[in-house]
Amino acid sequence: MAYQSYPSDVTDTEWTIIAPLVPEPKTNGRQATITRRTLINAMFYVTKTGCGWEWLPCEFPHWKTVYHYFRLWRLTGLWQAIHTSLREMVRQVLGRNLQPSAAIIDSQLVKTTYVGGPEHGFDGGKKINGRKQHVVVDTQGLVLGLKVQAANITDRDGALQVLDDMPNRFPRIRKLWTDSGYNGRFRRWAAEHLVDWDVEIVKHWWTGIKGVWVGPGQEPPTIPSGFQVLPKRWIVERTFSWLDQNRRLSKDYERLPITSETFVYVVMIRLMLRRLARQSVRSLS
Repeated sequence: MAYQSYPSDVTDTEWTIIAPLVPEPKTNGRQATITRRTLINAMFYVTKTGCGWEWLPCEFPHWKTVYHYFRLWRLTGLWQAIHTSLREMVRQVLGRNLQPSAAIIDSQLVKTTYVGGPEHGFDGGKKINGRKQHVVVDTQGLVLGLKVQAANITDRDGALQVLDDMPNRFPRIRKLWTDSGYNGRFRRWAAEHLVDWDVEIVKHWWTGIKGVWVGPGQEPPTIPSGFQVLPKRWIVERTFSWLDQNRRLSKDYERLPITSETFVYVVMIRLMLRRLARQSVRSLS
């Protein structure tokens, strides 16, 4: 029976990029009969379509085998290592320093299902029961830091967990853009722990009743309703849009928050693979 390919499968060019980052099967013991590429394709399929592990199509290996390696690579930190390597490759292709000098932080609420587990809460402002994806991205929208938290944790409290080790991991960062939800306690914490960082709150721009434009240097009398494209903050909103295009992340089905974080890394890995493969094809043409 011929293998049925899916749009989520990696191409030959994409596989040559990620293959060196995936460990080879062990040589001792029983010989491996399932290729690493097939496992990766199955994991990308689950992430994109949102199906349960048990409902993997028969073209893929048995779902227990796929889930075993997905969980094993999560426990060993392989997914984060692959994500870091690909992020640095993308930045290098763009002519950027491997270490970013600026970042944007924001959070997104995601509804949860009846599945139990830690880190659940109710956000009274948006009336959502679930979890919060707290991310830090560079100016290209690539994820630098990630933490899945209960929805009832405020942005200014949740940011402390996400940014705690960032100065050590990214010593070149000197600029951080936030929204007004990170005012107060977070600003005081940042002054003590992010000593060399310039934390800027990007506020809404407002057009007065007579059409007079009020710039970012002036305090607006009201915050307008509806969506607005704001300087720098649109970058992290675009990253959330990338994540939302994968059905596994449209709602949090996971029992453990760290599993939800792993799916975010998988989505970004798939996205960066496509970018790198396109650039490779362009350079050869």
